[in-house]
Amino acid sequence: MRHDILDAARELFVNEGYENVSMRRVAEKIEYSPTTIYLYFEDKASLLYAICEETFAKLAKRMEAITREGDDPIDVLRRGCRAYVDFGLKNPNHYKLTFINHPQHPGDDKRHLREESMGMKAYGNLRAGVEACIKAKKFRETDVEAVTQMMWAGGHGITSLLISMPDFPWVKKSELIDLMIDTLINGLRA
Repeated sequence: MRHDILDAARELFVNEGYENVSMRRVAEKIEYSPTTIYLYFEDKASLLYAICEETFAKLAKRMEAITREGDDPIDVLRRGCRAYVDFGLKNPNHYKLTFINHPQHPGDDKRHLREESMGMKAYGNLRAGVEACIKAKKFRETDVEAVTQMMWAGGHGITSLLISMPDFPWVKKSELIDLMIDTLINGLRA
């Protein structure tokens, strides 16, 4: 039942906008009573947070697998960046809801920044990849946090554009993604 609620809410939030969807509307979509939804989720913000955590958990799991599979920190970082973009392109509704159309919540707008959140775990994986490149002297000595944020911004930018502007006359997408990742990485080499 929880899965049905999450699927319905995700679809409605993406298609109709978070602000325009009530818990009652989610209940109507899956033909449950609104009180049933409240057994699983305290409020609409909790429902959105669960959707985002689910999205980040899938991404973090994939990035952790890449880290375990490789020895060369540059290759691991490159593959992790590529996995991030590919994940967004394969799951555009998840990506839009989590990263593009994510509303702020006055009650607990920093919940997603807590260290134990799936989002911060995914970010921590990227940070560890950057740090490994610096420690292995593959990257010049630099600010780990600034480079991590730059890498994330680059990955998010290309993912967001490819999702939100599908009719733009893009060059071959795979080559564009690789060019962006390689350019970011090569600009940091020692």
